[in-house]
Amino acid sequence: MSNAAELPSRHDVPRGRARHDVADEASRARDVAAGARMIRAGAVRRAAGRPGDEDPAGQSAERPCPAGIPEATVARLPVYLRALYTLADRGVGTVASEELAAAAGVNSAKLRKDLSYLGSYGIRGVGYDVDYLVYQVSRALGLTQNWPVVIVGAGNLGRALANYGGFVTRGFRIAAVLDSDQAMVGRELGLVVVGHVGELEAVVASGGVAIGVIATPAGAAQAVCDRLVSAGVTSILNFAPVVLNVPEGVDVRKVDLSIELQILAFHAQRRSAERFGQVASQAATEA
Repeated sequence: MSNAAELPSRHDVPRGRARHDVADEASRARDVAAGARMIRAGAVRRAAGRPGDEDPAGQSAERPCPAGIPEATVARLPVYLRALYTLADRGVGTVASEELAAAAGVNSAKLRKDLSYLGSYGIRGVGYDVDYLVYQVSRALGLTQNWPVVIVGAGNLGRALANYGGFVTRGFRIAAVLDSDQAMVGRELGLVVVGHVGELEAVVASGGVAIGVIATPAGAAQAVCDRLVSAGVTSILNFAPVVLNVPEGVDVRKVDLSIELQILAFHAQRRSAERFGQVASQAATEA
């Protein structure tokens, strides 16, 4: 979308105000870039600004993210954000859709369609502003605020998650780590002290916890899930190797490393079979 369709031309501005408006637009552009850098550093808790601010493509910087973004697009947005972080860390200021699509592993047409749901169309011949696209994708994913997370299970996986520093810079804060093992209770883990799982409901209420992570053995996962849901948690990340039953309105994302490894084993087996078939075919031809 062209800026010309959104902003008054120089001839439409009363004499004596043009210079002031140009300076104001430049100031707003600097504000947007600064906001994007703060998001990338994990310092922004909630995006703030003035209604009507314009991005380089003429889109409103503070307009709420449009509803109705397809689930497939939502699933790809974190991949785009990871690629954008990498570009920003390299000091790249603008990126073409083809380059960003290659980094994310999708075709450029799909990427442009996905970003159009956010109101981002880039600039023809220039591409996308990396800092501002970080801001847009972060806003769409809800990462411009600090989401408190409770981890239930302080075993090897729970400890690894609690010690992962990437959460802080991506809009998440570990509010608590809970476990049923009294030997673990009271230990320092990351930036928190492990509490007893009996405190779960109180922790959710006092900390305003929005997301629960289940890192328990399979046998305990459903009971923990039920308690999280009863306490008001509606978003759950499940690492336990079991399918959880939840009521309508509760979102569960399952991470099963064994399934991922099995899928990789399938593809490795297929490639091995193809190579074997090629060698056998070549041997038969030579014979």
